[in-house]
Amino acid sequence: MRASSPIVAAAFLMATSAIGPGFLTQTAVFTRQLLASFGFIILISILLDIGAQLNIWRIVTMRGKPAQEIVNDLLPGAGHVLTLMITLGGFAFNTGNLAGAGLGLSALIDLDVKLGALISAAIVISLFLTGNLLGWLDRFARVLGFLMIGLTCYVVFVSRPPFGEAIYRSFIPERVDMTAILTLVGGTVGGYISFSGAHRLLDSGMRGEECQPAVQRSAVMAILLASVMRVLLFLAALGAIYGGLQPGTDNPAAMVFRHSAGMVGYRIFGLVMWSAAITSVVGSAYTSVSFLRTLHPIFYARQRWVLVIFVLISLSIFLVVGQPVKILVYAGALNGFILPFSLGMLLIAVSRRGFVGRVRHPRWMTAAGWIVVSATGWMGIRAILTLIG
Repeated sequence: MRASSPIVAAAFLMATSAIGPGFLTQTAVFTRQLLASFGFIILISILLDIGAQLNIWRIVTMRGKPAQEIVNDLLPGAGHVLTLMITLGGFAFNTGNLAGAGLGLSALIDLDVKLGALISAAIVISLFLTGNLLGWLDRFARVLGFLMIGLTCYVVFVSRPPFGEAIYRSFIPERVDMTAILTLVGGTVGGYISFSGAHRLLDSGMRGEECQPAVQRSAVMAILLASVMRVLLFLAALGAIYGGLQPGTDNPAAMVFRHSAGMVGYRIFGLVMWSAAITSVVGSAYTSVSFLRTLHPIFYARQRWVLVIFVLISLSIFLVVGQPVKILVYAGALNGFILPFSLGMLLIAVSRRGFVGRVRHPRWMTAAGWIVVSATGWMGIRAILTLIG
């Protein structure tokens, strides 16, 4: 499989979109709470992630249409609702991603956070204005994806985690936390994330039954790439905790890296945080605009400039509001409904006779999809009730 193939490109775009600032923080926080048993949470979430992603990527590429058009065909107007949810969530999360990029450069080279966010936005904008947009997006995600994994491997090595305990508790946990499972699923395939790779495959011309083996390999590869990073962060945090670290609520991921490797570890954290944040900015903007393109021809004809405007609006929100805590809280609640709504609609659409000729959607895949819809729907309802309460 060539590294430049659409299969690899879609996998890295999705995986690096998932690995953002929240991804790093979630992993450190849950490891502190559950210790080695967090390995079991990761294992179950990987299975649910694969169930969700295989469904979405197969349905989108079999039909040969973006997700919002499939949903609109099923229920006129529903695809526009999905586009609105994805776009609003994309703006909010990109505000947080740019804040994370600023924090990363601050930890890496002692730069002011807002100046770091501004520089990061300029890098993304220059990427969007290059000649071969998809080619540069693919290289950017792939290089920074490998960089994050390589640097985190070093931190795992120096933190010396209890590998035996981690493996044992991944199958026989002392404690199971359903909220942690659902949070990880939402953070890996929720919101816009799972659609990023599916729409990237469409843009490369992959559609129809003959492409399905490659599509499924790409979907699983994407989840495994994101999961490798999750496992590495888990092991690094576990090693630091077993080594005496008592991580607080203030930037727990940075504390893990610094405890394990001193100031060098803190600088590594800055580079990992920046890489995670800026690739998520790229993935969020690309996917949000892939939804907007079907609203009006201008979004397709002026795609590069729409991407630039998308990043500039997100940057402006961060520079004006500062730390966008409330925005991210409400975006998180909205994000909890995007996956169950979109996946549920796609599953209903694919169940209709003649959706893609005589080809039937696998029953096991349908069952796995509805399990994810039910679980993430429950999580979304809980998030809304928490906000109201």
